[in-house]
Amino acid sequence: MQIEDMNWAMVAETLRAEDRCVLPLGCTEQHATLSLATDTRLAARVAAEAAEGLGVPVFPALPYGVTPSFTAYPGTVSLRVSTYLALLDDLLSGLHAQGFRRILIVNGHGGNSPGQGWLGEWLARHPDARVQWHNWWNAPRTWAAVQATDELASHASWMENFPWTRLEGVAAPEERKPMVDVAALRQLPPALVRERLGDGNYGGLHRRPDREMQRIWQEAVAETRALLEAGWAHP
Repeated sequence: MQIEDMNWAMVAETLRAEDRCVLPLGCTEQHATLSLATDTRLAARVAAEAAEGLGVPVFPALPYGVTPSFTAYPGTVSLRVSTYLALLDDLLSGLHAQGFRRILIVNGHGGNSPGQGWLGEWLARHPDARVQWHNWWNAPRTWAAVQATDELASHASWMENFPWTRLEGVAAPEERKPMVDVAALRQLPPALVRERLGDGNYGGLHRRPDREMQRIWQEAVAETRALLEAGWAHP
């Protein structure tokens, strides 16, 4: 049930029997040869497939996040943390005001993590709500599937290279990049991050066979669906 395919009356009717919804969070940032919207596309898709058939509304993915280190790469857009937290506050409070009490956040971007830390503050102000923050790509089952496939997996590497994140006519390099020193990278300003990182892949292959990616994706969807169905804390 994609919100974009519903009108207000349909949502009102849904709320008579359903207090769950899904809010995907993405980002617009460099992903080497992949789409700048990779994080947004992946969060939106895993959310939609996980909720399929459950009658739970899935809201449009938020396409901007916190990614200041990549702003030297053209096309990357970053929000300030203060802006991002205020935006999350407005979104969650708006959903709560309409009657949603169980909200699954499907997050697709690691830089959005300040929101996860802040969430307890929002819950303290909304004690009747339950919110799950789900980093879909490194949740236990999904990350285990990634590691079983190839231990060298990172930002903008093969682990984010799905048919729906690739760009037509753009070939992926064949090289297996050594892993960058992430701790050192975090100390650098954007221009030096780009200089040190090159195309944007942190390390590893740029692409693996689609049959392997499909196994990982199926695990990610199943893990997300399990949270939507049975991951809610009870009083």
